[in-house]
Amino acid sequence: MSITNYSNERLFHRLLNNKSSKNYWKYIGELRKRTEKSVFQKSSELIKSEKAKEKIIGINILAQFGFPRLHLKQILKLYFNLLKTETDKNVISSVFYGIGHNNEHLNDKQIDIICYYKDHKSVNVRHSLVYAILGVEKIKSIETLIQLSEDKNSDIRNWATFGLGTQITTDNEIIQDALWKRIKDKDEDTKFEAIVGLAKRKIKDIRNVLKNEVENMSFINPLLIEAIEEFKDQELLFLLNQQIENKKLT
Repeated sequence: MSITNYSNERLFHRLLNNKSSKNYWKYIGELRKRTEKSVFQKSSELIKSEKAKEKIIGINILAQFGFPRLHLKQILKLYFNLLKTETDKNVISSVFYGIGHNNEHLNDKQIDIICYYKDHKSVNVRHSLVYAILGVEKIKSIETLIQLSEDKNSDIRNWATFGLGTQITTDNEIIQDALWKRIKDKDEDTKFEAIVGLAKRKIKDIRNVLKNEVENMSFINPLLIEAIEEFKDQELLFLLNQQIENKKLT
C-alpha cells in the first residue's frame, strides 16, 4: 500500500515505533502535506514530550508544515520555548534546522538566542546553527557567520562562508576580510565559496585569484564558473572558455 493511503495515525505510529529509519523522511514528508488541525496538534504535543525521539519527530514535521507555511508564529514559539531548557544536542540541531526553514522574520531577540550556541561543543549544533541564520541580514547573525567561517570543521566553514559570500546582500570591510581569510582554505569548497563571494562584490583584487585558478584548472568547477560570471570580466570569460576547449575539460 502506498503511504499516501496511510491514515495519519498509521504514519505517526510508524514514525514512533519503527526500528528502521528507512522510510522516516517519507513519513515526515507525507505528514507535512496533511495540514489538517489534528496533524498540527499531534506534532505540537510531540515537541512537548520528554523523549528526544518524539520531540525530533514533531520538530521535523512542523519545520515545513504546508506551503505556504501554516501556523508559523506558533511553530517558532514552540521551537524557542524548547530552547529555554533543552540540552540534547540532536534536539537542538533539529530545532535549528526547523528555524532555518522559517527564518525570514526572526527578530533580534530570537537571533540572540540561537547565536548563543556558536561556541557549542557539538559539530552538529554549530552546523545547524549556520543553517538557521543563512540569509538573515542582522548584525548578530553576520558576526556569528564570520566566527563560524573559521571553525575547525570544514563543513561548518564551508556553509558559513557560503552564507557570507552569496546569501546576504550586506557588504562591508569586515565581511570582505572574513572572505579573504578563506581564500587559502585547505578545503576546496570553502575556498571557492569565498572566491564567489568576493567576485560577486566586484572586489578588484580577486581578479588575479580568478585568473590563476583558470590557468591551473584541471576540471570544470561550477563555483569557479559562477565566480567568473559574477565578476563579469570578458577577458576572464574568454580565457575560461579557451582553457576548457584546449584541455578538453569536463
